[in-house]
Amino acid sequence: MIIDAHAHVSPTTYGATEQYLEVLSQSGIDQAVICPGGMLDVRKMSEFVSGQKKPDAVPKNEYVGNCVQSSPKLIGMACVNPCDPQAAEKLEQYLEQGFRGLMVSPLVHKFNFQDDSMAELARLCGEHGVPVVSHNGWRPGANTGDYALLARKCPRTNFILEHMGQLPTDGEATQTAAELDNFFLETSLSSYLHVVETVKKTGASKVIFGSEFPLSHPALEMRKVLLLPITDAEREQILGGNIRELLHLD
Repeated sequence: MIIDAHAHVSPTTYGATEQYLEVLSQSGIDQAVICPGGMLDVRKMSEFVSGQKKPDAVPKNEYVGNCVQSSPKLIGMACVNPCDPQAAEKLEQYLEQGFRGLMVSPLVHKFNFQDDSMAELARLCGEHGVPVVSHNGWRPGANTGDYALLARKCPRTNFILEHMGQLPTDGEATQTAAELDNFFLETSLSSYLHVVETVKKTGASKVIFGSEFPLSHPALEMRKVLLLPITDAEREQILGGNIRELLHLD
């Protein structure tokens, strides 16, 4: 079974769930993990990174929840703002509703991975047996090393780092995944060479296929995995087996 472990859906013209489901069918992908999108218009990402535009800081969790209810292909991740005083309470509610993990967005919400509130959320995820998912924030306190330190502090919680860390290659991300049992790397937007070298060092069990829809196409991102010089069993791990295990989908 092939699972896209990283997609964003939103009530927008470029990221609607109906579009995504059609793309999944075209790509031969069986299931997908979806997170709230639309907080940043990915068509104008440079304007957000440079500070010219401000994000919509309210995650569309309800939209994701409705999408999951409407299609058996979809698995939901909730997004909460670690700076919100009620973040832990909100996350608890989302997990009780059936969301399968926590996505945090350091580009949208200006938190630090070393904040007490982030540790509280991570430990809560560990108690519920669900992962934390994030990308780099490209600022002090929200980069690969900061995320790795959080993973070391919370060994009972699994952590997934989107895009395999800092683009185009991130040796620190690879090294952390090789050292920590609870640290995994997701492939979307990453360079082919980085994926190849990471699988060599960490093994296929630490790498997870994702697309970053709507910014990229699942079939395009999957092609990188299909071209890897690995065994069929290892490819199956990356394309679906690893995320199935982390989300307890069996």
